[in-house]
Amino acid sequence: MKIKISILLLSFLLTLWSCKQDAKESEENSTVSEEVIQEHSKNLNDWFEAQFQEDIAKSPMTQTYLGIKTDYGKWDDISSKREAKDLERAKERLAYLKDSIDVAKLNKATALSFKLMRQSLENEIEDFQYRFYNYPINQMHGMQAEIPAFMINMHRIGDKSDAEAYVSRLNGMKELFAQVVENLKIREKNGILPPKFVFAKVLDDSRNIIIGQPFDKSNKESTLLADFKRKVKKLELSEEENNELFVKAEKALLEGVKPAFENLIVLLEEQQQRATTEDGCWKFPKGNAFYNNALKRTTTTDFTADQIHELGLKEVARIHDEMRDIMKQVKYEGTLQDFFKFMKEDKKFYFANDEAGKKAYMEQAVGLIDTMKSRLNELFITKPKADIIVKAVEPFREKSAGKAFYQMGTPDGSRPGTYYANLYDMEAMPIYQMEALAYHEGIPGHHMQISIAQELQDIPKFRKYGRYTAYIEGWGLYNEFLPKEIGMYSDPYSDFGRLAMELWRACRLVVDTGIHTKKWSREEGIKYYTDNTPNAESDAIKMVERHIVMPSQATAYKVGMNKILELREDARKKLGDQFDIREFHDVVLTNGAVPLNILEELVAEWVALKNSASNEI
Repeated sequence: MKIKISILLLSFLLTLWSCKQDAKESEENSTVSEEVIQEHSKNLNDWFEAQFQEDIAKSPMTQTYLGIKTDYGKWDDISSKREAKDLERAKERLAYLKDSIDVAKLNKATALSFKLMRQSLENEIEDFQYRFYNYPINQMHGMQAEIPAFMINMHRIGDKSDAEAYVSRLNGMKELFAQVVENLKIREKNGILPPKFVFAKVLDDSRNIIIGQPFDKSNKESTLLADFKRKVKKLELSEEENNELFVKAEKALLEGVKPAFENLIVLLEEQQQRATTEDGCWKFPKGNAFYNNALKRTTTTDFTADQIHELGLKEVARIHDEMRDIMKQVKYEGTLQDFFKFMKEDKKFYFANDEAGKKAYMEQAVGLIDTMKSRLNELFITKPKADIIVKAVEPFREKSAGKAFYQMGTPDGSRPGTYYANLYDMEAMPIYQMEALAYHEGIPGHHMQISIAQELQDIPKFRKYGRYTAYIEGWGLYNEFLPKEIGMYSDPYSDFGRLAMELWRACRLVVDTGIHTKKWSREEGIKYYTDNTPNAESDAIKMVERHIVMPSQATAYKVGMNKILELREDARKKLGDQFDIREFHDVVLTNGAVPLNILEELVAEWVALKNSASNEI
């Protein structure tokens, strides 16, 4: 009996010792695994950084956007040969990720970076077939206007060498625009030619750059010469140094800029004669396949054109009903269309279309931004360090530019973010839409999202500067609505303005798909906007023309906003009293721009973590 007990005791002790050894070995293996994960994650993040730096080194313009002056006097190579090289590089990078990276050995953050990079490369390779399916010269973001705007807004002059680099870029425009002209010719050979209405607008932009001194004997300096002189005079150089730089700039304008734009103008005038009034990309070879792909990239969803069209019709009807509620609040008698007419025509809703009116608009816009800054703690944990300024769109491009947009600042804060308001036509900038515009383009909209992404410390740079339109513009539109929840839009007319802005984006779903898949004409698109919104006809014309030259882009706003609201409400239901809107916004903002399906995963993880922590308590 004693022997049996001793054997049992010995067996128990051996089992206990074995369990301890297994636990010890498991702990040691776990430590090793963590080390392996950290090592592999670091190696991949180092690779991400190397690829980012390689891309930056090949793009002097991106360097300037980021405040880097390594190739400050140069332009990007935008030739078709460059695109072919970029394709090969994308294939090599994708092969490296597939063949050399074990995702199981990456930490959570790096695994997400891997997923985003792989998807981006796969899309880039797949989309190469559509590389000519765009209009490099268009009235929205064409190079005829973007390149001069780049010199004015991006090329800062802090010393004499920066001024020399400016002159170098003026000289370099001749070669840059030679590539633009070649790219336009390639596109036309492939059946990609802008519709006729585009040409008058882009020709005006192009001609505007080469009028004034030194291009003619007028008393007015040309746009770029005036910009150069204004910047150089702030350096406080000697009069001799100033004059030397001014002479160099004038020579570069005559020998670099003038032939650049003249050659472009000659081609555009020729193409104008061959252009048609067919507006949709259904006219392209494989146009329907291109548009479906464009929708997929823009919305980061699998929504079809028909689904997006129907969503737009549904949202238009809902917003019309909410507008009728506003009509009751302000005791307006009549139909919704009568109310639209009233909002369009009553002078009390508009600043005067003169310098005093434009000044008043700008002052009020700055005030809206400043007020919102003081309320951010109620909605956000993470806030941007970068400042924001408000500017009017420059005169040389205000006729063709959009009504408002945001230009990101530099990561180091040396150039603040800029909210641009287009004051060319004050009837297109009603007072009742001011709040929504400021919140969308400024704060809490694009400025917060883009600046916070740039300032993140724990993600690769390719994610800091990622561009997923549905996420970015969905966030902007969501933030037209968000301030209402903390008491903004106290004036019912301003709340109507907010709804009018949302209605505008809902109509975009209908008109974009209408033009590009249902063969709507430009005029049909304009009529849909004027029948269903209170916006000025000039607004409708610009928007339809934007749809035409930027297929699918405008569908991102409403699709993105709806997804953010859907995720927020789902999280609120699942978390109940634990839901904190500031934490929700942190989840949305502190991972950089992501596709909507990835955003859904991130929010789901946050909800699960909160619920798990609650259960443990």
